[in-house]
Amino acid sequence: MAKEVKTIGVLTSGGDAPGMNAAIRAVVRSAIAKGLKVKGVQKGYNGLLNEEIIDLSARDVSDTIARGGTVLYTARCAEFRTEEGQARGAEVCRKHGIDGMVVIGGDGSFAGAQKLSHHGINTIGLPGTIDLDIACTEYTIGFDTAVNTAMEAIDKVRDTSTSHERCSIIEVMGRNAGYIALWCGIANGAEDILLPETYDYDEQKLINNIIANRKRGKKHHIIINAEGIGHSTSMARRIEAATGVETRATILGHMQRGGSPTCKDRVYASMMGAYAVDLLCQNKTNRVVGYRNGEFCDFDIDEALAMKKVIPQYWVDVAKQLSI
Repeated sequence: MAKEVKTIGVLTSGGDAPGMNAAIRAVVRSAIAKGLKVKGVQKGYNGLLNEEIIDLSARDVSDTIARGGTVLYTARCAEFRTEEGQARGAEVCRKHGIDGMVVIGGDGSFAGAQKLSHHGINTIGLPGTIDLDIACTEYTIGFDTAVNTAMEAIDKVRDTSTSHERCSIIEVMGRNAGYIALWCGIANGAEDILLPETYDYDEQKLINNIIANRKRGKKHHIIINAEGIGHSTSMARRIEAATGVETRATILGHMQRGGSPTCKDRVYASMMGAYAVDLLCQNKTNRVVGYRNGEFCDFDIDEALAMKKVIPQYWVDVAKQLSI
């Protein structure tokens, strides 16, 4: 017979994402509503190994839902990638009476959650990443806020780009995924969108497009460049030399991770946090919470990590059509 869950732990791991605090708050309050205790693990897996563990009450998460970042802090942890580190993490959980763990993070964090589960700790993952690169889910905590932050910044760059009749290369985050770049490219009306999944590194096409657009009377040219391609500054120098058009690079960087989360990130993160507690109360383990076809759902972590996510070609085609 499965052991009854009495104490749930929660941690955030990897890069921070707006909405993580909403998820933490939902885990804490949903668990307490079911008569469970909750412990917060600070600084991710690194904090777990160092036993940086605190008790959390409903009041401890008051006034956190509107805050960006994570109140539990986050860190990378090379030691937790080792068998010894994983086994010690499970022992720390048992020492502190943690029967189930909610891990909020990306695919690297899920790999750690998978190992904890293999060592006997019931573990549920929540997709917390601005990159939208978790294949099993159509939504990840933080993407909506990050893409809106980037969109607003690009609107501002466009204003000055138009005033100076420039070409602007604007680099957005996303690691090796192009979702932020694609969404911003469509939302901001970019002339070119460079995605890691589709870019062929033929700069001559960009140069030809800039020149052709100038001949058609366009006063500016916006290129959205994904982080996975990068090198925006050197690209700007080459394009300016080839076209004679003043070209500037703007790298938006970590501003996209911060800020008060949008309504969607607050609500969806809250639903996912509550769902994770429900799964643990059902003695489920090695699961990832996702969102598909308008419903919250869950997947086996092994299955989720094996999935591959691709950029929809139709979206890419529409973005090209709209950029003329």
